[in-house]
Amino acid sequence: MTDLATFPDGFRALIVGASGGVGRALTTQLVDHPRCAEVFAASRSGVDIAGAQPLSINFDDPGSVEDAVMAAAEDGPLHLVVVASGVLVDGEGRGPEKSWRQIDAAHMTEVFKVNTIGPALVACSALDKLAKGDKTAPQKAVFAALSARVGSISDNRLGGWHSYRASKAALNQILKTCAIELARKRPHAACIGLHPGTVDTALSEPFQGNVPDDKLFTAEYSAARLLEVLDQATAEQSGCVFDWAGEIIDP
Repeated sequence: MTDLATFPDGFRALIVGASGGVGRALTTQLVDHPRCAEVFAASRSGVDIAGAQPLSINFDDPGSVEDAVMAAAEDGPLHLVVVASGVLVDGEGRGPEKSWRQIDAAHMTEVFKVNTIGPALVACSALDKLAKGDKTAPQKAVFAALSARVGSISDNRLGGWHSYRASKAALNQILKTCAIELARKRPHAACIGLHPGTVDTALSEPFQGNVPDDKLFTAEYSAARLLEVLDQATAEQSGCVFDWAGEIIDP
């Protein structure tokens, strides 16, 4: 179990997308962590995870995002907020694209809503609710969202996956932009992206055939490694995107 010693004892966490593989694993591991006092699990279904307080959230309804964050921060500031939601193939079975000829407006809109706009809406409400402590006793706080290595423009050598790549690149830009403002308002906080690796979940299932066994992670393993990254992240690294091993991914 990761120490999470850089967070204050009794810290409070909000996981958005808690019904997904990585989101559920993060929630469960935080519930079991002795330093974490409260965990709020937000999802569209309002999933009930033992030990966590369920919240309903729907990216189609921006008001529900604000309501969920307000509920989580009602009794005190938040020290950790992770947006773990994401989509690669939409509910109609569309995507990811192999050619520009497959670009579809409806699919791209759905992918951007979940991967980019949703996390931006959470940031809009949650960044002001992050803990800041005071000058004599500053408190660490982190806002993070699941990104992806394929969101790196400089690392794009294969092409394809137009909507997913673009949505994650846009997310990375939003995180960087929020990090700049956050540094002025909460200098001990960080706003970062996280690449969880290829995780054995419904999102990656159709594309696991070419993934080596040692590179296909369980949700529990990925979540544990991401918690290590969150524990090690500093305010000076705010705006960066990290992979599951703690390495910074080039923009």
